[in-house]
Amino acid sequence: MADYVLVTESGSDIHADTARRHGIVVVPMHVSFGNLSRDDDSFPPEELYESYRATGKLPQTSGCSPQDFIDAFDRIHGLYPTAQIVYLAYSAATTISYRSAHLAAEGRDYVTMIDTKSVSSALRLVVTNVARMIEVDPDVTPDELRAFVDDQVARIRFSFIPGDLDYLRAGGRLSNIAFLGATLLRIKPTVEVLDGRLVATTKRRGPMLKCVAQLVEDYCTREPMDLSRVSLTYSVGDEPDRALRAIVEKILVDHGAQEIEWVKSGCVIASHAGPGAFGISALAAK
Repeated sequence: MADYVLVTESGSDIHADTARRHGIVVVPMHVSFGNLSRDDDSFPPEELYESYRATGKLPQTSGCSPQDFIDAFDRIHGLYPTAQIVYLAYSAATTISYRSAHLAAEGRDYVTMIDTKSVSSALRLVVTNVARMIEVDPDVTPDELRAFVDDQVARIRFSFIPGDLDYLRAGGRLSNIAFLGATLLRIKPTVEVLDGRLVATTKRRGPMLKCVAQLVEDYCTREPMDLSRVSLTYSVGDEPDRALRAIVEKILVDHGAQEIEWVKSGCVIASHAGPGAFGISALAAK
């Protein structure tokens, strides 16, 4: 019988195989194509890209509803009535999901909610690290589990370069003037999650491969990092670009990285980053 069941959103880019392996319940966020709403991770991001190319309208994304969480909490509690549900939330500053879960958790003393202040591969890394810890120590106490999660949240670092700035412009996250200037100057902004919010921190100029290599080198050296596990995001195709992969993995291995995983983004993340995006997540050293 499970003592803890971990819950998170599909914006973690934890896909079905990983969720099954660790017993993680993934609640779907949503993507709307006009009047049609579809669950995130129920279709590939290429369909989103094709829809935008064909219509000029970027599908809209939304967080989980209270009913999504009510259904998830009820299902888990029915299967494991003595288990503590630990909801590791997609950054509350960026979506309604945390508020929805709060409403769904009212009157449920078996639900613990923690805002990870993370998205995409950073959230994936936090959640799967917690899952691994529970697998190694299934008798961990709630206080020990909370302390472990808090440490992960404090040390997680996430940076990404959008693949196509037009997606940021279409989503209202970049003005037309800024988009035009960045396109003409071949500027690739680096976006980081700082205290749960997406913040553009560095502007790099040149081809994507060059900018990604600079980002990874800077990521590994600007502060002491724990590179025992590194999670990398790509957003198009069945596997990352071979040239990009070779460059990134060489830099990481040169800096002592051990476990390196590549994960394709779901549609919620792809709608922000566009095709060809790159993201990197790891923990800062203790």
